[in-house]
Amino acid sequence: MNRMSGSSDDVVPVNCTIKPPVYLQIGDSKAETVHSGVCVVDVSLPFGKPVNVEEITFKNYYTAYVTVRLLRRSPGQEAPAKWSTALRDLPLMDNPHTEGGSQNYYSIHRTQMQVEADHVVSVRLILRQPSSAWLTFSLEDVKIFPHMEPDPEKEVSDWLSDLTLVDHHPDLEGLPDPQTVSSSIQQMWALTEVMQTNQTTASIGRFDVDGCYDINLLSLT
Repeated sequence: MNRMSGSSDDVVPVNCTIKPPVYLQIGDSKAETVHSGVCVVDVSLPFGKPVNVEEITFKNYYTAYVTVRLLRRSPGQEAPAKWSTALRDLPLMDNPHTEGGSQNYYSIHRTQMQVEADHVVSVRLILRQPSSAWLTFSLEDVKIFPHMEPDPEKEVSDWLSDLTLVDHHPDLEGLPDPQTVSSSIQQMWALTEVMQTNQTTASIGRFDVDGCYDINLLSLT
């Protein structure tokens, strides 16, 4: 059990029908009947459209304990739907005789249920209030939220967005500016192309005259 924290804000609740609460009475005649402290609230889901339940939310109104039962129908089978108890006597109030938790919002998630909340066609909420301090008790604003299968593409997108992208820049201190080096390399490449274009077919060797070069012999033109 959790107090609601807006976990289902992005999911639209199922269009269901909340039937009026039915209070169980003790005694055969109206004069002899007394409240049993038990109330039943049935929630009918769309006919022919079983729901995989993700969460049940509601506002409490002086209910001390709630039991959740699910009517489930196995897909593709002719067998009738069966009732199963998903959660039994979940406390909603700190003490049935005091007001703590009596008007709080609560949510019950599918992970808290003792059975798989899949292929559900109806939900029954059994309410108990053993204290005679409250004349009536019930649940208000009951909503059923469907279980949504995650989108694989969205999961990958979310996973990538969660990664921390870090640019690794090497320590360039003491090294020449990359743009200057690139410009020099381009100039050297261009000069090489020019020399290869103007190079004569005659082999020009290295001439050394008295430890120096003859300028006239080194001329390429």
